[in-house]
Amino acid sequence: MIELDTPLTRVVEARMAKRLAERPLGLVTVADLLDHLPRRYHQRGELTNLRDLVEGEVSTVHAKVVKHESRQARTGRRFDVLTVTDGTAQMTVTYFNPSRSPARRLPAGSVAAFSGKVDRFRKQLQMVNPETNRLDEDDESDDPDRWARALVPIYPASEHVASPVISRSVRVLLDTVAELPDPLPADLLARYRLVDLRTAYELAHRPESRGDVERAHRRLKWDEALTLQVILAQRRRAISAMATVARPARPDGILAAFDGQLPFALTEGQREVGATIQEELAEPVPMHRLLQGEVGSGKTVVAVRAMLAVVDAGGQAALLAPTETLATQHYRGIRALLGGFGRAGELDETPPATRIALVTGSVGARAKRAALAAAADGSAGLVIGTHALLHEGVAFHDLGLVVVDEQHRFGVEQRDALRARAAQPPHVLVMTATPIPRTVAMTVFGDLEVSTLTQLPAGRQPISTFVVDAAAHPAWRDRIWGRIRDEVAAGHQAYVVCPRISSVAVGRDEEDLAAAGDDEASDAPRRAGKATERPVTIPAEDGSLAGAGVEELLPWLADGPLAGLRLAALHGRLPADAKDSVMTRFAAGELDVLVATTVIEVGVDVPNATVIAIMDADRFGVSQLHQLRGRVGRGQGAGVCLLHTEVDGDTPATQRLANVAATTDGAELARLDLGQRKEGDVLGASQSGRARGVRLLELLKDERLILDAREEAARLVAADPELVAHPGLGRRIAIALDDRPVEFLEKG
Repeated sequence: MIELDTPLTRVVEARMAKRLAERPLGLVTVADLLDHLPRRYHQRGELTNLRDLVEGEVSTVHAKVVKHESRQARTGRRFDVLTVTDGTAQMTVTYFNPSRSPARRLPAGSVAAFSGKVDRFRKQLQMVNPETNRLDEDDESDDPDRWARALVPIYPASEHVASPVISRSVRVLLDTVAELPDPLPADLLARYRLVDLRTAYELAHRPESRGDVERAHRRLKWDEALTLQVILAQRRRAISAMATVARPARPDGILAAFDGQLPFALTEGQREVGATIQEELAEPVPMHRLLQGEVGSGKTVVAVRAMLAVVDAGGQAALLAPTETLATQHYRGIRALLGGFGRAGELDETPPATRIALVTGSVGARAKRAALAAAADGSAGLVIGTHALLHEGVAFHDLGLVVVDEQHRFGVEQRDALRARAAQPPHVLVMTATPIPRTVAMTVFGDLEVSTLTQLPAGRQPISTFVVDAAAHPAWRDRIWGRIRDEVAAGHQAYVVCPRISSVAVGRDEEDLAAAGDDEASDAPRRAGKATERPVTIPAEDGSLAGAGVEELLPWLADGPLAGLRLAALHGRLPADAKDSVMTRFAAGELDVLVATTVIEVGVDVPNATVIAIMDADRFGVSQLHQLRGRVGRGQGAGVCLLHTEVDGDTPATQRLANVAATTDGAELARLDLGQRKEGDVLGASQSGRARGVRLLELLKDERLILDAREEAARLVAADPELVAHPGLGRRIAIALDDRPVEFLEKG
């Protein structure tokens, strides 16, 4: 019997199976091909007639090729010209890249759909390099009306496998497979009035109406949602069955002493979340909790209190940060927050006390040996570090809690490796300052309990955000520097953020790392490939600052608009001691302006900084802009965020900037961001490195379906944890996990 994991080699011709399996398609099994859904459909009856085409408009026509010519221009360049007709008029279709031209597959007599802008050449209507999809001759029907109404599927294709070829392969598969084992229980299908799986694929690939497509998609969304929710339900059950060391709070420990000397009052949200975390730490079952909250909502204090509770109970806590800059900031900030309670063995120790150790790649050899020894013998109750904590040489005496800051910056293996450092499963607290819509939290972090901090601590100031549209208003560029000078004159400090270190990239690796704010960018020259020269003159002849990196902008600012101010650079290619020195001087008020890459995106806390100018802000995503904006307004002065762009016109990038400027509500921005991104990216398909992921499920639009699937999954797993009574569903999950679209969910 043909099943979802049956290799395509058993169903379609061997040569075709080989072509389908090649990248970028990667279609290997029956499920792969059936789940390779059309990205859109052409409806023949709705196509524009050639005689009705309007010059300058983008149109789609269905026409027959009556002549196929290869011509040569005076320059010697060859191009293909098709003459096509729909029976009402003729049009020419020109392709200027013969080696890749779709015309190669369109001999005279073939029928195709052409989509593109209509123009006129020598009084003849034409399209130039239109999107082209050949419609197979065997799509013809004896019923003209039915043929005109039919939907023609257009598939995501590759250079060597066109949409009609995929369509033919799907047709062969559907004609071969009379039935498929349905992974969804029959009672669930009846309860939600869903078609069976075989019918759903038939309706998706060979629909007769838009209604057929909607019925198919609703059913296939259920497959995606239920598969994910069952995986998460099984994960939650597995976690609840784990045994770990309970870490009950002590009334006379470091936590109580720390709370007694806090110079500020905890918000109600911080107290409530803290109480919940302490209750879970006291259980012999590992805590798995996601703590989300706005930038500056006080997540770090909540995490420190949880870490101290574990230390009081005899264990250790590790805080994993994505960059050395942030790890060092956490180390200094937590040491300052704890005072003598974090200086066990030092002259200014205040009993009860513990030690705080810092482990990063650039810590000196002697200091690193001491930190590693303190982690191994348990004398360091709090260990803070970057990915350096994941190396084999790092050992803990009794790791009881892992705190992961800014989880989206870590890969699956990194997070899992740190958890593996414990003899027993540790409690896990994941923190993010990127607000997560409810449906995403249910789907992506469904194995974690979620806590949200909504209140901002006293003293946080409002932030005003402005888009500096330098393309439309060149004079506005000068206002950026004028505002920074005004703030510095008032005794405050400023950030200027660039999307890259330099406009002359040593290699692609370096640019990627710099843009990500990754402190490992210092290694990029060593491992980078061929250099790519892109020098940028600051400013350009038209005054533009587009494309400037830190290394170009800093000297120009120092000699020009910000002359006389104290400026310094901060980016990932600086040596660790230089980065540390710059941040220390900036925090101490010895620098006026920090010109940096996104290494300052998270965790950097300088209350005296009141203005941030983000250059080429159109190059950043919504959440990243929101994070960067959160670096200001942390003290007594109100914050100002200036989003500079040289992009002209109404584009998705400029719309992002408008969205960020319109609200400081991170939850609303997260919804807007999700609305512009692919669902598969949100669910981590790119993180796992595989092509498969959520295809149809729309997390914002399908909330009711996701809620229903979550309830059904919980019911199924509670009654049948191993899905013995539902082998089809178990097989579907095995396929999903084997292809790893949600492997990171399983690893938390």
